[in-house]
Amino acid sequence: MFWTKDSKAEKEQKRFYLLPGMGGRAYRRKRKAILKSSVAVGLLISALIAVALYLLNRPHP
Repeated sequence: MFWTKDSKAEKEQKRFYLLPGMGGRAYRRKRKAILKSSVAVGLLISALIAVALYLLNRPHP
């Protein structure tokens, strides 16, 4: 009543395979590297924006 039986074609369509690096330890290592690089780039861009705002707003003699 609340569930349906999947046909064989639907089961085949739902099936997927993980390639190397898409799961497990390698996946966690990749995600950690992406997080570290994202934080580094975010800090760099925010520092550049802070310097630009400082230079634009300092008093001119």
